[in-house]
Amino acid sequence: MKSGVPARALARLRAARGFVFDLDGTLVLGDKSNDGFRALPGALEFTQLLAARQVPFVVLTNGTVRTPEQIAAKLRAMGFPIEDRMMLTPASIAADYFLRRGIRRILVLGGEGIIGPLADAGLEPVLPRDRRRDVEAVFIGWFREFGISDLESACDAVWGGARMFAASLAPFYATSEGRALGTSRAIAAMITSLTGKRATVLGKPVLHALRVAAARIGISPKALAVVGDDPALEVPMAHRGGALAVAVHTGVGGAEAFQALAAGARPHVSVRDMAELGQLYGAGSALNSSISVSISMKRKPKLRTSSAR
Repeated sequence: MKSGVPARALARLRAARGFVFDLDGTLVLGDKSNDGFRALPGALEFTQLLAARQVPFVVLTNGTVRTPEQIAAKLRAMGFPIEDRMMLTPASIAADYFLRRGIRRILVLGGEGIIGPLADAGLEPVLPRDRRRDVEAVFIGWFREFGISDLESACDAVWGGARMFAASLAPFYATSEGRALGTSRAIAAMITSLTGKRATVLGKPVLHALRVAAARIGISPKALAVVGDDPALEVPMAHRGGALAVAVHTGVGGAEAFQALAAGARPHVSVRDMAELGQLYGAGSALNSSISVSISMKRKPKLRTSSAR
């Protein structure tokens, strides 16, 4: 094929019954203050095409700065056809996880982006300043204000038997200004250093996150296409769930990074950006017809960053 995509992968892409999209580096890029979103090439058009064809999708980010509803509102203002329920964060995944396991009191190392979804699910978020010793879990997300008092509260909780969870353990996330440091991995590393306990990830790339996303759409993970920019997050998550793994080169990983993965761990489809993916999917005139559909594993990305929060 001229596109370089195997016929079987292309057929799976066009037959996908639903899509799971990453946010930063895939659909949009923001600045280091987690604001100022701008849509990446082809992202608006492709999601609008899916909406027109009534193909469901969700957006799954590892970010926890805002609640899913707040992120969805920002995306709608940009023209993305997304409802609140189609937006998922690790706090959404955590709420499902904790409810299923009867965990109710959670020490939150983060802000409203975590507190809101947990409280809405009927759980009891606890703040570090409360100095509660009866918490059952510690959940770490975006928390730039983290200090020694917060560290003491978290360690006391873990020493007291609370399990530790993190939104992500990836070190960076993609912004329009280059890569920015995520906080959850750094905070988890400090707590682990003192307590010897390791954090369980509840965001990407864990299979549970994909299963929650698939359940939100109402189809099997194997019928999904998962689209993302990070070789360590979306692609391995897709493989774990039997979904179609689609890589874009507009964020963390360029073509070389995805090609460097082990043969069985590479994306099924690897494209420059969402515009190129739209052409492969069959968007026709919905996207700029001048965009080349040639996929070269030797292209250099315009942006090199890493994604995590």
